[in-house]
Amino acid sequence: MSTRTFSVALFAAGLALGPSAFAQTSTAAPITTSTSANKTAGPANWSTEQLITSSVHDAWVLSGRNEATFFEMVTQLAQISADKRSLQLPESQQAGRRFGELVKTTAKADTDQLLYAVVDRAVKQVGVPLKSASTPTPGH
Repeated sequence: MSTRTFSVALFAAGLALGPSAFAQTSTAAPITTSTSANKTAGPANWSTEQLITSSVHDAWVLSGRNEATFFEMVTQLAQISADKRSLQLPESQQAGRRFGELVKTTAKADTDQLLYAVVDRAVKQVGVPLKSASTPTPGH
């Protein structure tokens, strides 16, 4: 699945976790969303290593509390996970919706867990094995 297609599927699925999903209750200031700027991804200002080691909350802060940027982060992590596990993510809204719900539910349960762990768990549940390019087709 292309990263672009997967991103679109996530948006269509409504992965929007909402700002309160990432706010740590004891230290976070109120977060507001619903601005048009929050619907457009900002520049990727993180390294792969930084993203892989970020908690859900840390990634939300790193995204500038921008939903579209956070989606980009989740998409990047999903591609890394799928590649490492030799899986592909189905190109369907149903798969995107299921993936989004898995990420949303797991991320909300504990914002201190690694975002990569959340995404990886969802990839394992939604991903399908890659079709080997070297496997001959019947009759050839």
